Amino acid sequence: MSGFVVKPEPIEVPGLVHLHTGKVRDLYRDRHGRLVMVASDRTSAFDWVLPTEIPDKGRILTRLSLWWFDRFTDLVPHHVVSTEVPEGAPADWAGRTLVCEPLDMIPVECVARGYLTGSGLKEYEATRTVCDLPLPDGLLDGSELPEPIFTPASKAEVGEHDENVSYAEVVRRSGAATAEELRRTTLAVYERARDIARARGIVLADTKFEFGRRADGTLVLGDEVLTPDSSRFWPADAWQPGRPQPSFDKQYVRDWLASPASGWDPGGATPPPELPAEVVAGTRSRYAEAYERLTGERWA
Repeated sequence: MSGFVVKPEPIEVPGLVHLHTGKVRDLYRDRHGRLVMVASDRTSAFDWVLPTEIPDKGRILTRLSLWWFDRFTDLVPHHVVSTEVPEGAPADWAGRTLVCEPLDMIPVECVARGYLTGSGLKEYEATRTVCDLPLPDGLLDGSELPEPIFTPASKAEVGEHDENVSYAEVVRRSGAATAEELRRTTLAVYERARDIARARGIVLADTKFEFGRRADGTLVLGDEVLTPDSSRFWPADAWQPGRPQPSFDKQYVRDWLASPASGWDPGGATPPPELPAEVVAGTRSRYAEAYERLTGERWA
């Protein structure tokens, strides 16, 4: 069993209805029917929401998502309406709040991979495929793929694994037209983001997107995009296939939890321990550096 070590009580705000507490975000509905997403400083690993928060994480995720959303408006519209903090909300919601249009969300994690690692590497080593897509022999951990691939996953509840699924399964669940639109849009957004990141000295190994539809059927990019929570960012000058890559994402947390230093078994049922101060500081610095490298702006 996994999930929250301690699940936070939702904050009550006049005029807002609490809908959901996720791994990182709290979701509300306002009196106009819009969604209010608040990014916390929580972090998750191995399907657990950890007991230790990472300072500034929610603001970094929010500001970076906004920066990326603006770079794809000619490819796909996004769901953000405003960043105004609702009246009566806590002061610390500033900088971590997105007011968004409600969408009919498509229950598919739209994953794009340009490099082989993570769950894709494990499947490749067993079958020479990822999500039933055949790949050439000889690829290593961190190898660049011949071309980016769309490797969808089923969207899981907190404490459950997202499961890789085949494209045929997406067709079965959502229909051929929607599956093709998801694949085409996912790869178009990934390829643009990959090129932007590469120009700034960062390898965008893989990432995931979530999409929904407006009432008129328009496909819209939702949730958050291209942050260290949803993407693998590697320093380009240190990229070397055949080994785990240094990263600007929460792999640093995963590595510590999986190490003897933590004294914890990621595969067991015991909740994870508190993160030591040096791991918290190191994680925060990696998130901030990813923001600064990508945007060219100082994180203050």
